[in-house]
Amino acid sequence: MSDFFSMLADLFKPAKYPSDNPAEPAQITQSKVLVIVYDPVMDKTTGATLSQQRKWYRPTDLVTGFMADLLQISGGMARYQIVQRIDVDEFPVKVDGFQYTPKTYMDVLFGAASPHTPSEVNYNAILGKYNILQRVARNEIDEVWVFGFPHAGFYESTMGGPGAFWCNGPVLQNTGASQRRFVMMGFSFERYIGEMLEAYGHRSESIMEKTFSKLNGDANLWKRFTRYEKIAPGKSACGNIHYAPNSQMDYDWNNPTAVISECHDWQLNFPGFKGDMRMVGPSEWGSGDIREHHKWWFDHFPRVAGRKNGIHNNWWQYVVNPQRVIS
Repeated sequence: MSDFFSMLADLFKPAKYPSDNPAEPAQITQSKVLVIVYDPVMDKTTGATLSQQRKWYRPTDLVTGFMADLLQISGGMARYQIVQRIDVDEFPVKVDGFQYTPKTYMDVLFGAASPHTPSEVNYNAILGKYNILQRVARNEIDEVWVFGFPHAGFYESTMGGPGAFWCNGPVLQNTGASQRRFVMMGFSFERYIGEMLEAYGHRSESIMEKTFSKLNGDANLWKRFTRYEKIAPGKSACGNIHYAPNSQMDYDWNNPTAVISECHDWQLNFPGFKGDMRMVGPSEWGSGDIREHHKWWFDHFPRVAGRKNGIHNNWWQYVVNPQRVIS
């Protein structure tokens, strides 16, 4: 009986961080992606889909540009591979079973009717229909990118699997059969790559917040990285996905005011900060362009060798693979 209680105690022990190692290499993380595109045919006579009829972006172009951006800004550390794309000729089913038709959807789009509530899709129906939990468990896929459209009802990101945590969206319930954590991204082909990077940015914020959640003070490098002038006068770093170092409000990426920031220290010297503080302004991050700001922000994520306080100095290992986050 004592062996049983000893095993039980071990099971519920807090997970330990790996030992610090200044020479542990930065690992490239590869992720296999299932892409699901909801693009219903709106005109049966012509076969025109919603994206074609509305002249919205082609999912193929969005995926190609998005993956190229991630490869570039991660310094090659984040490598995504599309293993399958599924094109779905229907509107996704909502949590209460409701499903738009071409007519009812267009009524909403043109303001002739109100959007359906509840607005959220039935994620469990999608997980079941495409055997996603089983495919994650078999290591056939590591995450899912779903493309929809306005009012489709997808979160920008959400996480499932054992030990899943908030990922800019609530945890996917009853998904333990996947045997490991996985992320489902929700993109819209009505919008462009900058908005895809924004969704990925919020995913990254959630994952890095969790990664550093057990560390306080100076040891919590994530809190230091995300400082901006408004909340930390004179101590700005790189800000967050909504706030550049000098922003005064959400999406204020073209604020002309120059502020002092240590953002170059993060990019050039991490983890051996040298006190490199410089005056920076909007020209650094694209003068208000959403895609350029987000690329600039991600380009400052650490991606070097070594581990301190149990956290690796290559943050992309966590962002791409949340399984590495110690709960």
